[in-house]
Amino acid sequence: MHPNRLSPVVIDATLKACAHEPESLNSERIERNFGSYGIEVLSHSAAVRRASLYSLDEGQKICRTYAVVQFVDATMPRVAAAHAEILTGQSIGATFKSGGWTIGKITLHVGALTIEDQRHPIARLMRLNNAMQLGMHAYRLILKKDDQAIEYATVVETHHPDYLGLQELEELYGTNIHPGFPAREIRNLSTLISDID
Repeated sequence: MHPNRLSPVVIDATLKACAHEPESLNSERIERNFGSYGIEVLSHSAAVRRASLYSLDEGQKICRTYAVVQFVDATMPRVAAAHAEILTGQSIGATFKSGGWTIGKITLHVGALTIEDQRHPIARLMRLNNAMQLGMHAYRLILKKDDQAIEYATVVETHHPDYLGLQELEELYGTNIHPGFPAREIRNLSTLISDID
């Protein structure tokens, strides 16, 4: 799946909303809720990064967010250094925020992913013992600095049920799919996050 570009009008409206409604980064929210935060890059290529955003419980990593990042535009010189850090395991949001970028999210889909077997890799990362419905949030990550806006990535996140369930995601991001985002793309997003070794 290659992400389609969004219209400049949509990007501009999103960034204006972000300027008035600052949002906690996922890393900040995990640390606030669970007392610790770390990130483990499970795999990466030029196109896709898979990572576990975790907290520690008695020294054990518990994945709070399993994130698949599909890069849209990581080749621009202005983001090259930050992008290299991200590929080595740095937080996307924190890296760009520390570099003075405004970060916007355009929600594409809020839904659920059913994990039917505790042997599933995501269940093992999250230390789940039963079949579970996990909240899923897909969004386009937009960066803005000075007068330049960059569509950096499409991000699909699946969250631990003790962290963010479907209801909490709907309260945070709404229930509407982004206008013009086709159902087949939603299926592609679900496949992208499920396709883990």
